[in-house]
Amino acid sequence: MNIFEALRQEHEIQRDLVKKLVSTHGDTQERKKIYEQLKHELKIHADAEERHFYVPLIQKDLTQEKARHSVAEHHEMDELMEQLDDTEMSASNWLKIAKDLEHKVTHHLDEEEHEVFQMAGKALTEKQKISLASDYNKEITKTR
Repeated sequence: MNIFEALRQEHEIQRDLVKKLVSTHGDTQERKKIYEQLKHELKIHADAEERHFYVPLIQKDLTQEKARHSVAEHHEMDELMEQLDDTEMSASNWLKIAKDLEHKVTHHLDEEEHEVFQMAGKALTEKQKISLASDYNKEITKTR
């Protein structure tokens, strides 16, 4: 498995959870459970991805700008989750913020898969792609 395959697997989990989240209603156990799962998945993914994908890409001229942009998007998602944490789940604007998060997550994952992966494919060796996937998967397994 290479780093792109490893990241895509995690992206599918995130897409599924964020889609489920915006289909929930009110201050329910279902909404709380899905939100906590999504928050956890986004955190462990961002931490591992930054360490085992973006740090190597920031060191290369070809991918440095895209890598920095993607890391900045992780912080934007963190800020949206902080807004959700600070808002009552039953409040009318909670779902609006959740939909903003859905849009940000979906945009980020699509941009990563369709732009960053292509550039990274040129910047990383095959050996690096496999090694990064191994390190990434070990961290995800440990933190999940």
